Amino acid sequence: MDQFSAALPEGLGIRKIHHVAVIVRDMEASLGLYRDKMGLDVDAVMDMSYDHVIIGFLPVGEVKIELVQPTDNATGSARFLESKGEGFHHICFEVPDIQAALDKLAAMGLTLIDAIPRKGGEGPVAFIHPKSCHGVLVELIEAPGGPAWAKLEY
Repeated sequence: MDQFSAALPEGLGIRKIHHVAVIVRDMEASLGLYRDKMGLDVDAVMDMSYDHVIIGFLPVGEVKIELVQPTDNATGSARFLESKGEGFHHICFEVPDIQAALDKLAAMGLTLIDAIPRKGGEGPVAFIHPKSCHGVLVELIEAPGGPAWAKLEY
């Protein structure tokens, strides 16, 4: 065992990167780049009114790009866009049991934005605060059919 793997705790069951999110000012203009100029397919565009964003998913192999357009200037995503501008917003990892992963992370002392999963565009999600992740906003999404799916009525 080397120095980097000697003290690894039991993992969270991360299976893959589900998506990488880009925050944008204008969904249509962004789709004009990713879809019309880069030739990516659009999987879905959804108005997530309860989260005050419009999101769009564009698959690239097994990973997706998520475009996030804030729809309310008073939200965290809108403040992020205003302070940092358009660009990288977060990375999302798929896990088999999101609540178990959140419980492990909390026990390790990480600061969670969501202590319990909430409804996301493609499944149960929760966010880990950037101050616990070296400045990166991290999202977890539960794999299809996991235990949180029934609780959130997908």
